[in-house]
This record gives sequence, C-alpha cells and structure tokens, in this order.
Amino acid sequence: MKIQTTKSKVISSLFWKLMERGGTQGIQFIVQIILARLLVPNDYGIVALISIFIIIANVFVQSGFNTALIQKKDADEVDFSSIFYLSLLVASLLYIVLFFTAPLVADFYNIHQITLVLRILSITLFFGAFNSIQNAVVSRNMQFKLLFYSSLGAILMSGIVGIVLAYMGLGVWALVVQQLTNQFMITVIMWFTVKWRPKLIFSFKRVKGLFSYGWKLLVSSLIDNLYMNLQSLIIGKIYNPSMLGFYNRGDQFPKVIVSNINGSIQSVMLPALASEQDNRKRIKDMVRRSIVTSSFVLFPMMCGLAVTAEPLVKILLTDKWLPCVPFLQIFCASYALWPIHTANLQAINALGRSDIFLKLEVIKKIIGLTILVISIHFGIYAIAIGTLVSGIISTFVNAYPNLKLLNYSYKEQLKDIMSSLLLSLIMGAVVYNLKWLHMMPLVTLVIQVSLGIIIYIILAKVFKLECYTYLLKTFKDIYKKKRDSKLKI
Repeated sequence: MKIQTTKSKVISSLFWKLMERGGTQGIQFIVQIILARLLVPNDYGIVALISIFIIIANVFVQSGFNTALIQKKDADEVDFSSIFYLSLLVASLLYIVLFFTAPLVADFYNIHQITLVLRILSITLFFGAFNSIQNAVVSRNMQFKLLFYSSLGAILMSGIVGIVLAYMGLGVWALVVQQLTNQFMITVIMWFTVKWRPKLIFSFKRVKGLFSYGWKLLVSSLIDNLYMNLQSLIIGKIYNPSMLGFYNRGDQFPKVIVSNINGSIQSVMLPALASEQDNRKRIKDMVRRSIVTSSFVLFPMMCGLAVTAEPLVKILLTDKWLPCVPFLQIFCASYALWPIHTANLQAINALGRSDIFLKLEVIKKIIGLTILVISIHFGIYAIAIGTLVSGIISTFVNAYPNLKLLNYSYKEQLKDIMSSLLLSLIMGAVVYNLKWLHMMPLVTLVIQVSLGIIIYIILAKVFKLECYTYLLKTFKDIYKKKRDSKLKI
C-alpha cells in the first residue's frame, strides 16, 4: 500500500513531531536541570555507564526491522506481528545476558553498585520491544500527534517521580526509577492511543524478507552506537564517574536541541522520502529543503549556545558543573553538522540502499576509531575534539553516495549551508564579546540571547536568505489557512 504524501501532511506531521520532541524534551530538560542541582556528577556518571550497555542491547531490539517496516511499501499485519514477537524474544535473551554479566561490569569499573542498577534498568528492553512496532505504525501513517500524547504524559509522570526521589536523597536510584517510569508510561499510553494490536500470526518468510533489508541497518546502528559510546566507556575506566558526568552533561545541552529539531525533521522525512522513492528528482529537492531548513535553524542555536555556555551553566546547574563548559562548546560544533549527516543518510535509506548505509558506517567508524586511539594519549578534552574532527570527515563520507544517487554534489551541499553558517558565526562573534562587560551571569545571558536572535533575523532579512523567506511564507500560509477555515465555520 502506497503512502500518500502531500506538503500539508508533511508540515502537519512535522508540527506534531516537533511538539512531541520539543515539548517533551523541553520538560525533560527542565527536569534534568532540577535533578542536576539535587544530585552530584558521580550519580550521573554511574547511570551513564550503565546506559551504554542498555543502549547497545536496544539496537538489537529496535533497530533495522523498525525502519524496514516503514520502508516496505506493502507491509501488512503479518509483517508487523512477526517483527513484534521477534523483538520480544530478542529482548528476553538480551535481558538474561545483561542480568548475568552485570557483576562482571561492576568488577571492571570497580563500582559494585552497578550490578543491581544494571539488572533493574535492563527491564526497559521489554518496553522498547513493545514500543518499536507502534512507532513504526505511527511513522508509516505519519500520525505523530499520537507520539506527542504518549511522550508528554510519560515525561511529566517520570519527572515528578525522579525529582521527589532525588529530594528524598536517593541519589542514583532517583535517575533509575525515573527512566523506568518514563518507558513504562510510554508503553501504556501508546497501547491505548495506537490502534494496532499484535495478532497470533508469525511468518519466518516475512521476517527473512525484512531481515534482508533490516540487518544492514541493525549492524550499522550497532557499529554507530558502539563507537558513540566508546568514549564514555574509556572515560569511565581511565578517569572516574564524575568526569564522565561532566563529559555527558556537556553533550546533553546541544544534543537536546539538535535531536528535537533535526530529529523531528528527519523522522518525518523518512516516510515522506520513502513514498517518493521512484522519483529521484523529487527526493533530491526534499533532501535539499531538509538540509537548508535545519541548518538555518540549528547553526545559530549551536553557535549561540557555545558562546553563552558559561553563564548558562552557572545559572542552571550551579558552579559545581562548570567543568562541563569546554565539552559543551566542543559538542555544539559537532552537533551542528547533524542536519547534513542525517538528511543524506535518510535519502539513502528511503531508496532502499541499506548496503551503502552499512558501508558508510564501517568507513566512518574506522576513521573515528583511528582518531580516538590517537586522541586518548592527549587527555579527555582531546577525545572530545576528536569527535568533532571525525564528524567533519563523516560529513563528506555521508554525502558521497548522493553524488550519484541524487546528483547532489559537494558544491551544492556546501552552498546550501554556507549562508546560514556565515551569519551564525557573525552573530556568535558579536554576542561572545559581551562577556567582557563583566555583568551578572543572568543579565549577561539575557542580553546575549536577545541580541543574538535580533542580529540573526536582521542579517537573514538583509541578505534575503531563501530559507528565511520560505519559512516566513510557510508560516503565513498556515496561518491564513487556519483563519480561512475558522471564517467558513
């Protein structure tokens, strides 16, 4: 069954995906700020270490087949139910593995508390198995409004639970129970809001067919997650959980912003691109629009966040978290590249070329591991800088296949992002110099943010950036459409 995709449907889906990602992550961000003020970096470091193993395990539960269900044109109940039962089986096997290897992980890091925490947090694997199919149904039908309800309800409930337990002095267990509550509530709410239910059917033939596409994405995701979390594993072993807490906290601020905006765009783009997979020119136009739009929004945000990092951390997290500032600034530069990465990769996935996707992951990780091995000898800050260098190189690697697949050249991609990048750097340079006025942190932050927004919008208008004009026209059209519909009523 072919998915019908229109501009209005894409924009509507994007709106609800932004609401789901932005709204819930915004609340999550506030919750994390409160928890960071109540807890110590060591608590976050322990949970960060444990989460690595659960994230990797979740790759086997959720990755590959989920995307295969979205990409397959004629996916039906047999496909969905078969993958559902397979995901539950995989989750059960992985839970057993993590349960019995938890003491070995605790001994490796010489933190005996890890054993029980890992065994309890691993329960989230089962929730992931339940959620993965519902997420595929929602994405395939572009019903992202349903995700908004489940995510919002879950984050509110789990946030309250986590803050109360942290205030009671339960330390790391406040974070553990918060994560469990969040995943449990998402599962419960989606079970009642998403109409799909598993049927008592299973087909090895269908699983095999989906596996031929999905296994490459699964391996790609596994390689990517192993690599992305390798730095944390090394930092946790060489240094201590507190330093890992600073490293991850510096990563969290830019990641929240980028994953919300860019992640929302790309979640909507995959099914939209997949529906147009027979029209290469149309896909190229959609990918270009995605890169231009997300770069226009994300570049100034990352630049602004980097230059306001110190007063921001002082105000939100208190001085005990100041060591995370250098990491935050480095990761801002790294995450700014995500729009280019993900847009190119989603196009490759939509065209059904998971073989190319896998090859790219292998190449990028070989480059990244080489940089990591070199950077370890120069300290923890060099490790962070190494991720930035690797990200820059990976941008060119990810774009390479689309030179032929979509006739989308490096020159075109560079041209599409250059205007937003230059305006962001100019804005950042002006805003950064305000710190030398030595005002109070709150006053400095308010002036920097306000001035940065004004400067960027004025520059975009003066230089007549195409994306600025496009977004302005789009918002006006949406407003006019809503106004006209009200008048008809």
